[in-house]
This record gives sequence, structure tokens and C-alpha cells, in this order.
Amino acid sequence: MFVFISFIIFSFKCQSLLLMLLSLEFVVLSIYLMMFLMFHSYDFGFYFCLIYISMMVCESALGLSILVVMVRSYGNDYMQSLNVLW
Repeated sequence: MFVFISFIIFSFKCQSLLLMLLSLEFVVLSIYLMMFLMFHSYDFGFYFCLIYISMMVCESALGLSILVVMVRSYGNDYMQSLNVLW
């Protein structure tokens, strides 16, 4: 349910990069919650969730660095600034 709501937010609220990153984080956190609830009874589930959350942190750091580069070069984080180049 949360994944569906977050995909709707991601598809309709894509005006700025910061809103896109926040909605993607909501997607990733809801998937993590589902994985944690499914794998909590298995022995390997904890390690898999730990690897997933470390990848989630790397993805967040990469997204924030792209946001900083975009704000420094264009002066804003609107997706329309990137669409002009295409």
C-alpha cells in the first residue's frame, strides 16, 4: 500500500529534484519495512536487511550530491532546468 502511494507521489510531484528524492526515499523505506516484516523469522533476513539499508544510505548520499551539483550549476532544483538541455 505504501509503495503504491509513494509511486503515485513520485509520478505526480516531480517538479523539483528534492521532492523526487524524498518520494524515492519513501519508496525505499516502505520496501525495507515490507522486507523486514517478511524476513524477521528467517536467520538470513537480518543480514539481507542490513545490506539493503547500507545500499539505501549510498543511494541517498548519491542523490544529495547530485542535488548539490544541480543547485550550484543551475541555481535551483527544478526538473524543468534539466529538460531545457534535452
